[in-house]
Amino acid sequence: MKELYLIGGGGHCKSVIDVVETTGTFEIKGIFDVPERVGEKVLGYEIIGSDGDLNSFAKSNACFLVTIGQIKSPELRKKAFGNKLKFATVISPYAYVSKHAKIGAGTIIMHGAIVNAGAKIGKNCIVNSKALIEHDSVVGDHCHISTAAVINGDCIVKEQTFIGSNTVLKNGRVIEAESVISYGERV
Repeated sequence: MKELYLIGGGGHCKSVIDVVETTGTFEIKGIFDVPERVGEKVLGYEIIGSDGDLNSFAKSNACFLVTIGQIKSPELRKKAFGNKLKFATVISPYAYVSKHAKIGAGTIIMHGAIVNAGAKIGKNCIVNSKALIEHDSVVGDHCHISTAAVINGDCIVKEQTFIGSNTVLKNGRVIEAESVISYGERV
């Protein structure tokens, strides 16, 4: 199993831990969060350091994953991803990802998500539980496709965008960079 360190110890981290544990691919070695939380545990995994400690844990065989959530802004996730570390791509065994899809480094595909043929997902993205990314759609870097969102075929979601829960994008839609689409929208 590959060693994996998580960056961010909040609610999204808990969901990520659950996915990572089901993969059988990674062994979680610790979590990085704010200095005042060092020593606390998240679902049994210890917060072993803060952002300033990351580089001292960067081993050639260790992987990292940003587990900071993203709703209004991707800035914290982008900053954490900006470190010179090796980032894992994690795909739940309860998700379906077409062999004809491409998934970028540092991206997590959560339980029940579907990524169909020809879809491209960028770096450091969250494709949350039950989200659907249809054929030939493109999701840029640092995006969060939230729970049960539907990105229909041939859509383009540009970088640093948040798509809320239960949102549906019609075929061929283009969502501009840094957009925030609220939950339940029909776009």
